[in-house]
Amino acid sequence: MKTFTRRAALVGLGGVAGYGLSGALRPNLPVYAGTKPMPAPSGEGFLNDASGLSAKPIKKHLILNDAADDVLVEKIRAELAEARSEGRPLNVGAARHSMGAQAIPRDGTAITFDNGAVEIDSDAQTYRVHAGARWSEVIAALDPQGWSPKVMQSKHDFGVAATYSVNAHGWAVPFGPMGSTVRSVRMVLASGDLVTCSPDENRDLFYMAMGGYGLVGVIVDLEVEMVKNTRLVPNFQLLDATGFAQAFQTAVDDPTVKMAFGRLNVERATFFQKAMLTTFREAEDQDDLPPASGSGIMSHLASRIYRAQLGNEPFKSFRWFNETRVGPALGSGPYTRNSLINEPVATLADRTPDRTDILHEYFVGFDRFNEFLTACQEVIPASYQEFLNVTLRYVATDDNSLLSYAPVPRIAAVMSFSQELTQRAEAEMTRMTRALIDRIADIEGAYYLPYRPHATRDQFKRVYPWSIAFAEAKRYLDPDLVLRNNLWDQYLGQI
Repeated sequence: MKTFTRRAALVGLGGVAGYGLSGALRPNLPVYAGTKPMPAPSGEGFLNDASGLSAKPIKKHLILNDAADDVLVEKIRAELAEARSEGRPLNVGAARHSMGAQAIPRDGTAITFDNGAVEIDSDAQTYRVHAGARWSEVIAALDPQGWSPKVMQSKHDFGVAATYSVNAHGWAVPFGPMGSTVRSVRMVLASGDLVTCSPDENRDLFYMAMGGYGLVGVIVDLEVEMVKNTRLVPNFQLLDATGFAQAFQTAVDDPTVKMAFGRLNVERATFFQKAMLTTFREAEDQDDLPPASGSGIMSHLASRIYRAQLGNEPFKSFRWFNETRVGPALGSGPYTRNSLINEPVATLADRTPDRTDILHEYFVGFDRFNEFLTACQEVIPASYQEFLNVTLRYVATDDNSLLSYAPVPRIAAVMSFSQELTQRAEAEMTRMTRALIDRIADIEGAYYLPYRPHATRDQFKRVYPWSIAFAEAKRYLDPDLVLRNNLWDQYLGQI
């Protein structure tokens, strides 16, 4: 039975208000008259991802849930050998929440891992996890034992190996990407060899696979660090956006702050002028932690207010008021660490048949954040794309992975757009994305690779200068180019 908490009351209030007001305030969206839709091929022989815009033909799709390591490895070897002999690619995915076919091998063999095995080593403060396990399964295994993932993505639907493969980050501080918490991985190379990789063993392969998008090897399992689950109390700070970076840096430098994130307002007229910083510190009472809660009806009601922003500037203002005024008044906690991260993407999923949610993510240094604000203010509101949300998170330095997006500590800005499924919208999204990338590259920032592949090849090479070394190492390691996806086909393979 789900517990009714003050957090549930908060999101429920927002959801109920959103449900009621959404009927009174009509959206103001561009009309579809004269536009050409973008229907996605579907059915057997095609595979798509979270964007709904990445449908690719495939030769076959296998779902592997083998528990025995030797059986799984032999199946992977057999599929690699068959793909090589037939001259077609192979790639592995889990939830496929990427948005540009980064886990889809065109005309090849797509493998989906579906095994949630987790083994805890409390003495080492690590857990060994099957590559296909979702973070929800990791939390379910760790929580009863008093542990929590050290770093994971903000939602629990994603696969653990997939998180390592895109080198995703979370919002726990003061950590870097999830790959920095991985002790070792076992993977099958394109040659069929099973290797163990870590910062000390096969180091080059380890850091190439970290953020390597499945192009280095097929990961079988990982050993990952964990931390104690704790009870946390939030604090809320409303401030001008230009003061956010300094306030965020102060929070990150505070050893008592365990989790932190920011938000910016999204109304076009005052776009990115205000910020909200939320930090979490440990409560004095750490006894009898409750089981990790999940999303209930209140979270789903809260999605109403999120969706009611679509084409509705007054509702964007209402949501900002709800988050910055009503939220702090009701949402004082405490919450357990695991409950905070035990949320699915589905809570905010778009079920509108003629639109899709598209994510962007940009990484900028703390000293360049205000220039980032200016770039966004000049580019985004000028587009007719519907901007719904931005969350700001901290990422510590990653100077090891070849495709690193954080060579210095950076603020990560995760943006959510709602895009109509038309050729007009796709062309406009491409134009806007390229304009943003140019501006952010000018301030020595980076864009994230798991999303829509709208960057030009020159932009890709400019933001990821070590991509040349990655491509050279890939060709040496996998001369037949068996492990491929759209990231290789569109960018790395063209270098």
